[in-house]
Amino acid sequence: MPSMPSAEPAPSDTSAPRRTPRGTRTRDALVAGARRIFERDGYLDSRIVDIAAEAGVATGSFYTHFASKDDVFAAVLADLQDEMLHAGVSDSSRTELRLGVEEANRAYLESYRRNAALMAAMEQAAAVDRRFLQLRLQRSQAFIDRSAAAITRLQEAGLADPELDPAVTARALSAMVSRLAYVTFAADQPLPFETLVETLTRLWMNALRMPQA
Repeated sequence: MPSMPSAEPAPSDTSAPRRTPRGTRTRDALVAGARRIFERDGYLDSRIVDIAAEAGVATGSFYTHFASKDDVFAAVLADLQDEMLHAGVSDSSRTELRLGVEEANRAYLESYRRNAALMAAMEQAAAVDRRFLQLRLQRSQAFIDRSAAAITRLQEAGLADPELDPAVTARALSAMVSRLAYVTFAADQPLPFETLVETLTRLWMNALRMPQA
């Protein structure tokens, strides 16, 4: 889907000056303020004037650092990227297999729960703007690649079904976990957290035919 035009176009001159310590502080305040506004209002209803007010700066100062609402949202998502990329499945020993899967699922779900409002805003943005759809897919692909590599190692060690395609399996399992996280935390369809972790871990183990002990 092509990108939609911004509802709040920036002035024509959006070139950014060399960053000063004060400029860095202002930009950081804008990113932090934007995050709070996106979490509160969602992507579609957030406004630059509200972001600037939340950051404690004039609206004109916003355009010194960002060309549009889309640009500041991309900066907010960049800060989120590392946190959402959790560790892959451990494959160091049979006894640690289940714990590794459980810890990976738990870390992802805890991070998603902390950032649920922002993840919901990202889903909104991805639905209307290809730029954010691509960012979402890139974030997902990083996890898929890591999981596929772990599945390959497990297969080579005789600890996972050798007939499975690692890349396709990783994509399927990633989609299962991420969609359930969205429905549970962002779409407000709550489930007991420990039940969620236990169920996803068991599904991972069963799908790969990994030893349970």
